[in-house]
Amino acid sequence: MSLKRVGGRSDYGIDLLGTWSLPSLPRPMKVIAQCKAFSGKGGAGGPANIRELEGAFVGAPLGWREPGVFGLHISPKSATKAVREALGRSRWPMGYVLCSSDGKIMQMLWNRRAAEEGLEGVGVELKYFSEGDRNDKEIILSWKGNVIHGKPGQV
Repeated sequence: MSLKRVGGRSDYGIDLLGTWSLPSLPRPMKVIAQCKAFSGKGGAGGPANIRELEGAFVGAPLGWREPGVFGLHISPKSATKAVREALGRSRWPMGYVLCSSDGKIMQMLWNRRAAEEGLEGVGVELKYFSEGDRNDKEIILSWKGNVIHGKPGQV
């Protein structure tokens, strides 16, 4: 993904805008993202945040209001069952990312609508970086069994 920090007044909660180049798509998918790091009950992992992301589609800037835009909720908390259900009910192509404080992606999931928009067949796998430390792990994405690398178009 290539994302730019935006945000500010009247941003409809959008923190990042950009594109995601995937081998499953002929051109990059546009992305709107919200980052949440609240504490307390519900917090960043609550389904209300998914509804807020749905509202961001309506208030997205020109060029990000058409089909082919993927909404992403980024949080330091795992997606709860209620969050997964809210994603599943949404008519918008949306996903959820658990991102650690040091930037590691620990969980990534998306709804059926996102799969229909181009994520069908993209795999999410857990990779352990050292055998001695079970906490040293991160997810990787794959396409047709090959790891998707950070450079656009490179598998």
